[in-house]
Amino acid sequence: MTLDNAVCLRVWGDYACFTRPEMKVERVSYDVMTPSAARGVLEAILWKPQIVWRVTRIDVLKRIRWASVRRNEVASVISMDNVKTAMNRGKGTLGLYADEDRQQRAALLLREVDYLIHARFELTEQADPGDTLAKYAAMFRRRAEKGQCFNQPYLGCREFSAAFAWVDPAGPWPESIAESRDLGWMLYDLEYRGSEPTPCFFRAQLDNGTVRIPAWNSEEIVR
Repeated sequence: MTLDNAVCLRVWGDYACFTRPEMKVERVSYDVMTPSAARGVLEAILWKPQIVWRVTRIDVLKRIRWASVRRNEVASVISMDNVKTAMNRGKGTLGLYADEDRQQRAALLLREVDYLIHARFELTEQADPGDTLAKYAAMFRRRAEKGQCFNQPYLGCREFSAAFAWVDPAGPWPESIAESRDLGWMLYDLEYRGSEPTPCFFRAQLDNGTVRIPAWNSEEIVR
């Protein structure tokens, strides 16, 4: 990775929930931001079909703290079969009334989080001959410094909005926490090759406050 396609972004917020997919009913967050959540923050600031984001490292800047809360959530989801039927017939009942289908569920959240996302981007097949890495790096920096975004970045769940600030990828960087431990299997991202998205996982390690993210084509990624 060169500085031509390297970016560094600090994100923080009051609460975060990077939901573990193995928890079926109640939300339980991973200990640290996932690569897919970090990618989502970057894409909220700059998304173009000409580039694809690759998160390389996540630094934890504040100690990991938890909060247990109860939240109102909708118990059901709109059936995909009903959607397809409505599309074929041109009409159908797709309404979901939250007041009639509300449940209280417990959630284990992270609180007072602060991260430093290190990432790079690659040009895709849709890039024009005149597109360069430096062009999109400058575009991202300009938008991040001005606080511009296509949609509000969030920390795992949309109700937990994230503040963000540009950090020079050449350093110096804020100091991460002095903590090391095995974080277990963590969601890496979703792979969209077949008809259904396939979740990918990797073994995450917190090393002096830093989680290093393997490359997309690495053997460390379990699909």
